[in-house]
Amino acid sequence: MPLSNSQVLQFLSSVHPYDALEQVSVSDLAKRTDCLSYQSGEQIYALNDELAGLYLIIEGAVEVFDENGALLSRLGPRNSFGERGLLLDGKAVTSAKASAAVTLLLIPAAVFAELVQKHEPITRFFDRTYKAPTKGNDLASITIDALMAANPLVCSGQETVRVAAQKMRDARVSSLCVTDTEGTLTGILTLRDLAFKVLAEDLSTQTPVNAMMTARPLTLGPSAIGSDVLHLMMEQRIGHVPIVEGGRLLGIVTQTDLTRFQAVSSAELVSQIAKAQDAEEIAQATARIPNVLVQLVAGGSRHEIVTRLITDIADATTRRLLALAHEKLGPAPVPYLWLACGSQGRREQTGVSDQDNCLFLHDDVSKEQQEGYFANFAALVCDGLNTAGYVFCPGDMMATNPRWCQPLNIWKSYFEGWIAKPDPMAQMLSSVMFDLRPIGGEAALFADLQAHTLKAASENSIFVAHMTSNSLKHTPPLSLLRGLATIRSGEHKNTLDMKHNGVVPVVDLARIYALQGQISAVNTRARLDAARANGQMSKSGAGDLLDAYDLIAESRLQHQASLVRRGMAPDNFLEPSTLSDFERSHLRDAFVVVKTMQSAVGQGRGMLS
Repeated sequence: MPLSNSQVLQFLSSVHPYDALEQVSVSDLAKRTDCLSYQSGEQIYALNDELAGLYLIIEGAVEVFDENGALLSRLGPRNSFGERGLLLDGKAVTSAKASAAVTLLLIPAAVFAELVQKHEPITRFFDRTYKAPTKGNDLASITIDALMAANPLVCSGQETVRVAAQKMRDARVSSLCVTDTEGTLTGILTLRDLAFKVLAEDLSTQTPVNAMMTARPLTLGPSAIGSDVLHLMMEQRIGHVPIVEGGRLLGIVTQTDLTRFQAVSSAELVSQIAKAQDAEEIAQATARIPNVLVQLVAGGSRHEIVTRLITDIADATTRRLLALAHEKLGPAPVPYLWLACGSQGRREQTGVSDQDNCLFLHDDVSKEQQEGYFANFAALVCDGLNTAGYVFCPGDMMATNPRWCQPLNIWKSYFEGWIAKPDPMAQMLSSVMFDLRPIGGEAALFADLQAHTLKAASENSIFVAHMTSNSLKHTPPLSLLRGLATIRSGEHKNTLDMKHNGVVPVVDLARIYALQGQISAVNTRARLDAARANGQMSKSGAGDLLDAYDLIAESRLQHQASLVRRGMAPDNFLEPSTLSDFERSHLRDAFVVVKTMQSAVGQGRGMLS
């Protein structure tokens, strides 16, 4: 049913990004829209139709299909569609129909173009191109949330200094924030206060905290940056700065936090690892990887830079363990090559990584050497990786598995067999082993095999077809509820798996392009760039897919960094409820692009125009 102008105005004012416009602009927009109704099953527009404008769902549901007729997403109230075609040449790149009786608001094409041109919130919302944050990697540009410890330890003013000291000891912190019953910050108690005011004056340990604390301490708000903290500490000679908003305690930044931020870097960890004398010492360095992740993400580094630097730490760890194994066992009896696969092979490790590796041995190796020296060698390195935080592979894809510690001729037979008979197991193994990258040893053992295997794989259309089918098993999480399908049950209920349903579908697509185009690059983004350069993807299609991948990978890292800042272990399970409407919309659109490309590849074309 048609809506009145006041109802349209009220609706637009509740939907992002229109809620960011000035009231006069929203009122003007409400007058220039049309209200449309469709019955269930009725076509709204077809592929290549001239689009009348941008469609915004008021009530009901809409299904959007790609150019191959595959369902892309089911959309509900407050979702919009048609923008991609409008921003290209005005023609629909999808088709849409009502899956239930639906009421739509149509923003005419000319009005939409005017909005995008004149209003920054609209421009920013509909610009699906990923742009790295324009931050620097120093205190002058780091926001306070990247530095502070959230949910700091607190106590009441009525507690005794003895109890307060015990709390600090047990938590290994140097201060307690003092709050009242409503959670308002009233003071701060530090180790310095305990030493200078309690011990030095020989006061009773039953003295209440509010008699020893610094009342009304200097604080900063959540909009502060790192240099604000540093300047306040230097000027006032303090070592702790609570972060407060409206009297409510949000977190605290200490001198240790500033030192840690400025000191930790991937280069420092690599240097520390290179000098380590055992796996336990290496583990002391790798335990700081989450801090590197936070610093790099907060500094605005692109996701492929973050994962490359984190992978460099894993590479350095592996090479140091190889050297330590040689020190214990002596030189290798024949040439060998240690290779990484999986995320380490692709240089795409994040804050959550297990180990995937294998050993290529020279064909002159004897069975005794293989089962003796190299079995022990692999055990030392894999055990060391596990100690260093790279846990054993759940699928046993490790050099300690005799199957993955073999002479070169056996490896050649493996690949030849997988290509000749692409059964499900062969597809799974190929998906892992086509991401191999040499880490230490004789690299020549791999070079000829890689070139030969890529050539043989690309020329076997049946193998490529099976690999393509296998690659489509991981699908983006799209559904009716704001376009995002969360996990329905279990430990990670109501979250998105940003690994298996996020980055993995793109990783799988890139691997298919590498096989088809004999692309030697292993990194996902490098594979997509190469596929664009050699014409396997259209420039616009490749651009869309790269932008989608960038946004998904960036969202995953932002989520992991957020967990680390809150003192939690990083994982891949993102709650959509923690995202803004803007972030959810962009993430959904990124998943739609990936699903569109999957559909195109599944149809045997792979061109996204």
